[in-house]
Amino acid sequence: MNEVIEAFRLVAAPDVVIAIVASAIYGLVVGSLPGLSATMATALLVPVTFWLSPIAAIATIITASAMAIFSGDIPGCLLRIPGTPASAAYTDEAYAMTRKGQAEMALGAGLWFSAIGGIVGTLSLVLMAPLLAEMALSFSTFEYFWLAFLGLMCATLVARSSPIKAIASMLLGLLVSCIGMENPAGTPRFTFGLTDLLGGIEPIPALVGVFAVSEVMRAMATAEPPKLPDRKFGSILAGQWMLTKKYQWPMWRGNLIGIIIGVLPGAGADMAAWVSYAMSKKFSKEPEKFGTGHPEGLVEAGASNNASLASGWVPSLLFGIPGDTITAIAIGVLYMKGLNPGPTLFTENARSMYALYLIFIIANIIMIPLGIVMIRIASKVLRAPRASIMPVILLLCAVGAYATGNNLFSVLLVGAFGILGFVMERNGYPVAALVLGIVMGTMVEQNFITSLIKSDGDVMPFFERPVSAVLAAMTIGALLWPLGVWIWNRTGGRRLPA
Repeated sequence: MNEVIEAFRLVAAPDVVIAIVASAIYGLVVGSLPGLSATMATALLVPVTFWLSPIAAIATIITASAMAIFSGDIPGCLLRIPGTPASAAYTDEAYAMTRKGQAEMALGAGLWFSAIGGIVGTLSLVLMAPLLAEMALSFSTFEYFWLAFLGLMCATLVARSSPIKAIASMLLGLLVSCIGMENPAGTPRFTFGLTDLLGGIEPIPALVGVFAVSEVMRAMATAEPPKLPDRKFGSILAGQWMLTKKYQWPMWRGNLIGIIIGVLPGAGADMAAWVSYAMSKKFSKEPEKFGTGHPEGLVEAGASNNASLASGWVPSLLFGIPGDTITAIAIGVLYMKGLNPGPTLFTENARSMYALYLIFIIANIIMIPLGIVMIRIASKVLRAPRASIMPVILLLCAVGAYATGNNLFSVLLVGAFGILGFVMERNGYPVAALVLGIVMGTMVEQNFITSLIKSDGDVMPFFERPVSAVLAAMTIGALLWPLGVWIWNRTGGRRLPA
């Protein structure tokens, strides 16, 4: 009980309260601008976290990402241009409701069910994380190796592009993580004689480049979105309680799907929204109404994408394995602030974990009043010219990169990864798999080498321990899955000859 009281005291600190409110407004604005993702909003906050306390730093990441995921619905509903990838799944449905004169109901559903999904996802984090932490305390380097490897494989399985391209992206990320001399042997690798590369590639500049600079380049290559005309909105939350009662099963199904997908490394809110919308249509009693302005899909997908945000922190806090691209950035901030992910985080820093739970709940509660205000001023925010926004984002990327390493090389790294991210996305290679490779490469290698040293070069202990054997079977299955799909497609689903 003392830890819980201390957590309330930590969250009530003036700097944390200011961080929550400021990052909430920031997340709502950035998420509502077409083309600027929640991940990019989070990446741009990293330089700010240098000067914040650990709890305030995490509060900015949690609050901004939750707000940005919701506010991406606003341009999708009003302009048919999704503000974030998570909103793309149901943009056509929301826009159809707007054309029928139901913009308030569509935006209200996005806001109301996002808040409910976020709170349910937080409860799943509160329940799952301590139980899994107890189990994780018995893990050795053998289990951690397979767990990290399984995370990488899951990222390739859930990618919306081809599995081959996802694996190629992941391998490129692993290659980047090999740069430098911070490896078990202490041998410089791929440094090409540059002293700046001896320390390796820090994940933060790579993440800022891949998610923020590439977004700026993509904006330069696409046409300016149409301006939103001035309009007055009626009651935003009118009718939401009726929708909650009418579609309570889709809502709970969306929450459950979001929680499950959030725990999968590399999946994230956009995957949860797509899967939930498809499930809603499949199990609906009125599937023929989907696409014509039917709110059922919005209820399920809206609940799902925010539920996945909170549950994505489960593997991140327990094992240092990102549940999505946002928690990949959050892991970097956790390490920077001395809150190293792992099961001991729940025993040695219990008050910080309780504070994190409270911040999640507060963020989803204040989302409702702030979201209503954001919807009402949306026409003014969406009129901001892209030509004035993008240079500011680029400047923030450069300043943030310089702050991470206090040298110009970090700025060049951000630019290089921005170009790499832009080229990869233009050619259908998922950048999420690249990011997971960079973040988790060191974890895979260190646990693999340490395990071999402990077993004196014998690989059998990787398969002899019960938990390790189960994780190994799952990882090998995930590795062979793309090959099985390829063979199935080549044979047209026919049985192979004996």
